[in-house]
Amino acid sequence: MNDTRAKAAHALRLSVAGAAVLALLAACGGDDKKETRLTADEVVPAGIQKQADHWLFQRTWGEDDEPGHWFAGWTKPKKYLGKEKAEPTQPDDCCSATGADSPMVGGNYGQQSYSSLARITPANLNLVRGAWVNNVEGGATNQSQQSTVVAENGVLYVKTSQGNVHAVNGKTGAKIWTFTSGDGNALQRGVAIGPKHIYATGAGKNVYAIDKANGNLVWKKTIVDAGVSGLKTAVIYYNGFIHFGTTDGALGSAYALNAETGDVAWKFAGVAQEGDDAKTWEGESGLQGGASPWMHPAVDPGANLVYYTFGNARQGGAMSATNGSARGGSNLYANSIVAIDATTGKRKWHFQSIHHDIWDLDNVHAPVLADITVAGKLRKAVFYGSKGGLLFVLDRLTGEPIIGVEEQPVPQEARQKTWPTQPIPKGDPFSIMCVNPEAENLAHRPVPNYDYGCVYTPFWDTPVTSAPGTGGAADWNAYSFNRDTGLLYIGAGNINSGFTNTGFFRPAGEVRNGRIVAMDPRTNRIAWERDMPWSLAHGNGILSTKGGVMFIGQPDGNLLGLDVKTGAELWRFQTGAGVHTTPITYEIDGEQYVAVFAGGNGLPYNSPQGDFLWSFKINGAITTQAATPTAPPVRQPITTAAVSGDAVGTVVTLGRTWTNNAPSPTEVVTGDASFAPRVLSIRAGQTVTFTNPSANASNHCATTFYDGGLDTGVLRPGQSATHTFTTPGEYFFNDCVYPRQTGKIIVQ
Repeated sequence: MNDTRAKAAHALRLSVAGAAVLALLAACGGDDKKETRLTADEVVPAGIQKQADHWLFQRTWGEDDEPGHWFAGWTKPKKYLGKEKAEPTQPDDCCSATGADSPMVGGNYGQQSYSSLARITPANLNLVRGAWVNNVEGGATNQSQQSTVVAENGVLYVKTSQGNVHAVNGKTGAKIWTFTSGDGNALQRGVAIGPKHIYATGAGKNVYAIDKANGNLVWKKTIVDAGVSGLKTAVIYYNGFIHFGTTDGALGSAYALNAETGDVAWKFAGVAQEGDDAKTWEGESGLQGGASPWMHPAVDPGANLVYYTFGNARQGGAMSATNGSARGGSNLYANSIVAIDATTGKRKWHFQSIHHDIWDLDNVHAPVLADITVAGKLRKAVFYGSKGGLLFVLDRLTGEPIIGVEEQPVPQEARQKTWPTQPIPKGDPFSIMCVNPEAENLAHRPVPNYDYGCVYTPFWDTPVTSAPGTGGAADWNAYSFNRDTGLLYIGAGNINSGFTNTGFFRPAGEVRNGRIVAMDPRTNRIAWERDMPWSLAHGNGILSTKGGVMFIGQPDGNLLGLDVKTGAELWRFQTGAGVHTTPITYEIDGEQYVAVFAGGNGLPYNSPQGDFLWSFKINGAITTQAATPTAPPVRQPITTAAVSGDAVGTVVTLGRTWTNNAPSPTEVVTGDASFAPRVLSIRAGQTVTFTNPSANASNHCATTFYDGGLDTGVLRPGQSATHTFTTPGEYFFNDCVYPRQTGKIIVQ
């Protein structure tokens, strides 16, 4: 589709659906004393229809804001604002900074991922080298790894997807013991350290207590409740109990087990089971409602509360997450944070971030607890919000918003039984809220020819592309709250998704990247942000330290060291595999170490796999970095094998699949592969013919996106068009009539 048609289509969509979606964000506002109102021309780029109720007009902007902020997809990131203010008063029971030990996933019960160690600083980070590396599974590259390391008394503990728990000497990297479950492969996100035992979950819905001294099995229990599929979350030990959640199943639950015996003390279902909350599910739809707690909880010992975030409503399976037609209601406790009494398992309060979710924006992450000063008062806060791109700052004792939240009307789709409003917090989103074809960042643009919109744009059977997507914003990342700056650091992804009532997808060929955002939770405003080449939303957790450094790993295998005040990159080290875990820091004999487990992940990139447990220190002995693995593609790939253009006369047949080395005998308009061949390899200077067979019943076309200049226009059955490709590269194209159909030309 050419630029004129794209702009016209966007204007139409914005006026019909997008404007109403954007208007809901008018509640976002700043707390700055000096304010100004931007004019329409300053806010909306040329070619976009101006709307009187567009949220960019309605919002009151502080003078430190730039016109057309990036989260609407318009322009560049905001500049650093320099708004740090220390929050040194953190309660010891939940939120003591880690020091020599990093005894639990998230560092402390408050999940702050912050260390008081300060020997490594921006001034000497360039001297940090590898202290040791251990390929804990013998160099295996057949499994992804999501387990964050924990450390106590100089020993590191890590659980691998191969089903093993390793205890490793934190100074030398030598294995002390290995526990082998024998139950098979399963992703798991970290173990818990108790007074005597290490606790882990694994394949077969099994839970293990392991002797800390020798790695021997103490007890093993199997979760047998209906609706449980997997046990992927990290485990947290607190006050004689271990806490973890279920994932993937038809009915998610949070569990507390007696740490000595393994007996179930209580469980809390993600689908409300009693009272008025249970009536938020139409009929018996809640019986397979999903609402799994995909991540481990935070704990406030002072209040004796555990805080779980529960996932989206599924109505029976992952793909049915986008079909709300049979589960009318707000669907509690899906898309909610729930504070649960750690002793009894009873709910104290809940807050739902998305009502009747049909976008798989489930906001599951380990919530972060902190005491912060708001309007001159010290408040006990919990920070909540991930995949939806909106941060909710709540009172952790009551669930009431500390930073205001307003229910705003959103567009409706009767067949989806959409909820009339959604809660929008004041302040800044930390992710893009819309896709826009004019965005400078290609990851903010929609793939051409799709209907598209903003967050909460509804859909039915026609694909709609919107942002944040199912793998966008912060997904299941770990955040870091730094008491020295008072800022919350978030790694995020720019990944859009397509939606229909039968499922979600990531359009082939779309560009994917990310950002790091420093949020000031006292105002819910962005302090600084940095664009990044990779999505940092899938386990790429952040560690920050009193030394003024933050660490985060990337899908390409690089571990980065950044300045906490600006996000400037100061150091990087290639680990050998994608990093989708949170780095930790610990101390032995007065030396500060930084450790990370690098093993790759299947989402969103299929990043390179491995089993590298690395530890680093100042003047470490290992100066040679790991061999650089093949980086995953930045664009959503098409993995179909290429066909030589010479073998098919450089002809691509539209509306047909490639079957038995030839175009299929009949037209196909479902799926996403109706170009024959789907991937064509040619030499620079060759001309490709795109043909719509006369036997087809539908019109078709071929349009390259973001590059290449191919636009055949609409071809009726029996028509053809040609295009000469002169520049080497990869050119994705799709069908303007059936945009899910996507192909690729490889020019050598």
